[in-house]
Amino acid sequence: HVQLVESGGGSVQTGGSVRLSCTASGFTYSTYCMGWFRQAPGKEREGVAAIDTDGDISVPDSMKGRFTISFDNAKKTLYLQINNVKPEDAAMYYCAAEIVPRGILCTVDRGFAYWGQGTQVTVS
Repeated sequence: HVQLVESGGGSVQTGGSVRLSCTASGFTYSTYCMGWFRQAPGKEREGVAAIDTDGDISVPDSMKGRFTISFDNAKKTLYLQINNVKPEDAAMYYCAAEIVPRGILCTVDRGFAYWGQGTQVTVS
């Protein structure tokens, strides 16, 4: 079965950078949509970015500018680079995945069947 394991979180200084990783295993299909989400205490979960098998990226307008999503297919690892970290970036970050046919729109607004346990980012 599909497993997603996030890592790379921790304490980051305001203005600094951090790269989160999500290692995927159990994929038996070749086409998918993967995304990063975050949830701060007392707030709803929000989508950060999504990427599909072809490398097409979708980023909500509210997240454009400081977040970069990428996927290393050889390593089956999803990344999220956060630059110029701000206090409001403090949250639990989750990666998610969904098996989709090639060509299907991949955005954070779609449903995702598989979720990781999350990695915490704190901002000092």
